[in-house]
Amino acid sequence: MSATTSGTTSRTLADLKELAVATAVPTERPKVEPKRDALGRSYATGRRKTATARVWIKPGKGEITVNGKRVGQYFARPVLRMLINQPFLVSDRYNQFDVFCTVKGGGLSGQAGAVRHGISRALTYYEPGLRSILKVAGFLTRDSRAVERKKYGRAKARRSFQFSKR
Repeated sequence: MSATTSGTTSRTLADLKELAVATAVPTERPKVEPKRDALGRSYATGRRKTATARVWIKPGKGEITVNGKRVGQYFARPVLRMLINQPFLVSDRYNQFDVFCTVKGGGLSGQAGAVRHGISRALTYYEPGLRSILKVAGFLTRDSRAVERKKYGRAKARRSFQFSKR
């Protein structure tokens, strides 16, 4: 099988690779500088469902404060606490950062997801080298799933009223 590229014919996969290497422009990524405020903190916003979390991280002993309460007091379920600690565990930064966050809207599950998203983004601002690790784990992607709105003529978003033949 032959492919024609700008007048020349490439016959093998090796020829295509050589062609790609020859035409590839070496791109050097500019070094990304950390984003920190005057107090040495990094700030990020995380969102999930209808919850929004404002997160500040700074080096410390691993204390997490949510809306002025300790994380164990605010998120009583262990699953939610595990969800919040995932970015630190994946990036090998467990108990190295103190987290202060305020969260509004939604329920506890959505709030925990918003805090995780905010922590992940704040970590990438504090240490830009962690971006690839957190990106592969999927923590930097905002989970855009939300409840579908109710439609008129329906019991819920998609559920119809019970059909009565007589």
